[in-house]
Amino acid sequence: MSQRKSAMSDNGRPRLWLEVALIASGYWVYSMIRNAASGRESVALERAEDILRAERAVHLDIELAINRGIDRVEWLIVGMNYYYATLHIVVTIGVLIWLYRFHPRSYRRARTALAATSGLALVGFYVFALAPPRFLTDYGFIDTVIAHHTWGSMASGDVGALSNQYAAMPSLHIGWSVWCASAIIMLARRQWVRILGGLYPIATLVVIIATANHFILDAVGGVFTLAAGFAVQRLIMRGPVYRPARAAAPVPAIEPLSAPS
Repeated sequence: MSQRKSAMSDNGRPRLWLEVALIASGYWVYSMIRNAASGRESVALERAEDILRAERAVHLDIELAINRGIDRVEWLIVGMNYYYATLHIVVTIGVLIWLYRFHPRSYRRARTALAATSGLALVGFYVFALAPPRFLTDYGFIDTVIAHHTWGSMASGDVGALSNQYAAMPSLHIGWSVWCASAIIMLARRQWVRILGGLYPIATLVVIIATANHFILDAVGGVFTLAAGFAVQRLIMRGPVYRPARAAAPVPAIEPLSAPS
């Protein structure tokens, strides 16, 4: 009991220094493992072609049209490059801070679900190395970072050697963005904030397709991985991430006193 209290602050939140250390070390380990899980290039490219053929068979191959169409609008695609490179981390950290500060009852469960999702994604990177669409230049895809000389992806250009370029399945840009949206929709009080939270994964989906960093099926994989992360959290902590607020007990009606006869 004393050890548990030492890990908690007086207001019931986990100790801030401990949370920062856990998240920073966890992300470092995640990055190291992700970057080490670089499958063979030929296999990753073959799988990318297989996914493209499978999507074409069911008329789901919208990636090329979106990539080439938005690439014609330079200011828009450059903005998407920066969106892809930054908001994935910035928004997720922002939501974590918001949960810690204003929703401590949900913070630990939400954080655990996010960690479980990221861990499960690493398994996907190991067992299913997959090249992103921007590698399929023979099919007409454009690497928008290289084409517009922008800093938009750690997996493109001169810094490509620092990142595993074959970790497209599942898409954690989608997994993390849906995690952020779920927290905002469930806990934000203002409706316009909830609406923005719900639009965030949709905008992220457009960005990852337009920049040719993911297939539609990668996004589907990200959603399924998040669902599995929530399931792992529920199993570990024996309860859902977002608990409904307890309804106040009804006040019993008071019968009026009858006048003495």
